[in-house]
Amino acid sequence: MIVIVDSGATKADWIALDGKGDRLFLTQTLGLSPEVLTREVIEDRLANNFELAQNKEKVSQLFFYGAGCGTDRMKKFLKKIFKGFFPNAQIDVKEDTYAAIYSTTKIGQQGIVCILGTGSNCSYYDGHQLIQKVVSLGYIPMDDGSGNFFGRKLIRDYYYHKIPQDLAVKFSQGYNLEADVIKENLYKQPNPNTYLATFARFLVENKEHPYCKGVIDKGFQQFINNQVMQFELATKVPIHFVGSIAYFLREELTAVLERNDLIPGVIRQRPIDGLVEFHKDTI
Repeated sequence: MIVIVDSGATKADWIALDGKGDRLFLTQTLGLSPEVLTREVIEDRLANNFELAQNKEKVSQLFFYGAGCGTDRMKKFLKKIFKGFFPNAQIDVKEDTYAAIYSTTKIGQQGIVCILGTGSNCSYYDGHQLIQKVVSLGYIPMDDGSGNFFGRKLIRDYYYHKIPQDLAVKFSQGYNLEADVIKENLYKQPNPNTYLATFARFLVENKEHPYCKGVIDKGFQQFINNQVMQFELATKVPIHFVGSIAYFLREELTAVLERNDLIPGVIRQRPIDGLVEFHKDTI
């Protein structure tokens, strides 16, 4: 049994294939980012999934693509956990950028591949290997244009009284904005980046409001300035995206790309389907 996983900070999609490439099951867990989760939390999320627990000894290969897996230390950390849970499996752990690449481009094709979901990332793919210009320092100092970036912006503007009154009332009616609740989730609960990203839904739902339009536009422009434009070929190759923020704000994102003389490429909400097709070719 071959298992392919695409894990963001919020959730992880799991697909199991047999030796012929036919799907055996599809399941989902909460995200398994090693940068923000302990061993115990990750093990608990694996053990509490019925399909994974029932089939863990049948897995012969595990291909895991995950947020927070950009360093050797994080890869080794996850591999050790997975090896304990899937005792008969060969484990391959890569950062989630590779999932984005394999689901939007083909081997031999050049392109810039970006992630705009709970977090954000950007890489150049020369057709064979991944090239990155920016080392991510995580969701606090970076993640421009992401869900947690926009969520943080909304909360800050609400507390600094910079959101127009009509929108502020609507925002307070849709979310618990009590200071104690926010601080509890940011400083005492796991996955503060995921918590921040939940507020981005408000931005998507109200994207026609002038305030929201401005926040979205500035956030995407900041991502392009700090990430995409690091590459000299930025205006000459397609710019691909995966992630819910890119997908649900694809019209706004495309407009910002075109304004910067960039070529919009594939925009997917989830890379898992493209990953399956990629791995089927290698079975």
